Amino acid sequence: MDPKRWSRPIYFQASRFGEFRTVTNTSEAATALNTAWPIARGRSLKTAKRTCQQVLSGKRPPSEARNAFIAAAVEANVYVKER
Repeated sequence: MDPKRWSRPIYFQASRFGEFRTVTNTSEAATALNTAWPIARGRSLKTAKRTCQQVLSGKRPPSEARNAFIAAAVEANVYVKER
């Protein structure tokens, strides 16, 4: 499956204090949202999961998944950093 690469990676704080993970594509974002996310529900989380699936199926551009991932991080109070 094509991972749908992003133009710029995102670094986010994982569950452990000080531990950062890098997300470089939609596939990695979908995995993080479904397995390592600190909240189980939320409007932005739901939107991000749906957007990732649509991007992976070729219906939307990868930039939309990136933006949705950032919105879900803000909603969950997850620190994100861009370079």
